[in-house]
Amino acid sequence: MVQELKADGKTVALIPTMGALHEGHLSLVGQALGRGDTVVASVFVNPVQFNNAADLETYPRNEEADFEKLRNAGVTAVFAPSVSEIYPEGTDAPAPVFDLGEVAEVMEGRYRPGHFQGVARIVSMLLRMVEPTRAYFGEKDFQQIAVIRRMTQTEGIDVEIVSCPIKRAVDGLALSSRNALLSDSQRAVAPGIYRNLKYSVQYSRDHSVAAVRDTVTEAIDALEDCRVEYFEIVDGITLQPVGSWDEAPYIVGCITVYCGKVRLIDNITYRPLKD
Repeated sequence: MVQELKADGKTVALIPTMGALHEGHLSLVGQALGRGDTVVASVFVNPVQFNNAADLETYPRNEEADFEKLRNAGVTAVFAPSVSEIYPEGTDAPAPVFDLGEVAEVMEGRYRPGHFQGVARIVSMLLRMVEPTRAYFGEKDFQQIAVIRRMTQTEGIDVEIVSCPIKRAVDGLALSSRNALLSDSQRAVAPGIYRNLKYSVQYSRDHSVAAVRDTVTEAIDALEDCRVEYFEIVDGITLQPVGSWDEAPYIVGCITVYCGKVRLIDNITYRPLKD
């Protein structure tokens, strides 16, 4: 189908998802349609990117609702394979090792060993199966986008990777499939993550990188049932930690917070990349 669309001069977008879709996913569809792409979405909970069996077991799933949302959003086709279709030899079979460079070694790479190898494995397979013109990803997964860009370069996959702004709830919480796992009290507290990140941008104007990092971490740790796993202020291109605001032209803060047992990620730009 994709080859026929391309032969007719159409551009094809791939939106890879793990299901449990929300407005953030659907905003990616809107971005692709806005560029005139024909949209193909995948729905697949990829077991090899989970380094915690309990996390995989509790990951929210609702394929029937996902298909309806995608249909209503204007998606042309949905690819929803089984685990055995993607990994016919089993998930424990020898897998390729991707050259992901230093962008995969920090933050999530340090706290979730093997995670990005699993991400690269499934995304590379999907890109080769679908052969899209463009693939769209949300900037909530800021580090993942950098890893996927690196993977497409080293693997020689001809696709444009499009990053799209974070979609947030009215109270500021970054939309995530994992939000469905929050209790009512946790959901009420979780917006404090973004509230403190947002405040810290102004705070950064006359405070050091270390002071911002400590202030944000202490404030979020003080929220009920919240614990910061890491908060790194990094070069937005290399993803390596910076020690001062003049160390890089593009600086981003990336955070992971446990709200109860639910692992939430977010990020904020401190120094935007200028054209």
